[in-house]
Amino acid sequence: MTTLEIGITVALSALTTAAIRFSPFLLFPNGRKVPAFVQWLGKQLPRAVMAMLVIYCLKDVSFTEACNWLPALLGVAVTAAVHLWKKQMILSISIGTITYMVLLRVLGGL
Repeated sequence: MTTLEIGITVALSALTTAAIRFSPFLLFPNGRKVPAFVQWLGKQLPRAVMAMLVIYCLKDVSFTEACNWLPALLGVAVTAAVHLWKKQMILSISIGTITYMVLLRVLGGL
């Protein structure tokens, strides 16, 4: 890419990012009621995104041997349990990841 093409790419990226960031304030200014569909999306999308992330994380898990699927499923279970208990995303993801990594090391040697 030439310097001009890089500059155009950066400028378009900046304009697109700004437009995406400013559009909610332009579409829903203070005092204007947010449509019911947008409120519904705001409630449903976090669950949908988390479900997609779980599916993405488990898509390559092989169920041929326990040492392949057990760390992944226990990691997910620990993450969910800690999140239901403490309601802190960083804590639950961290403990779930640590559990997964430790189980990979322990069960990987079997």
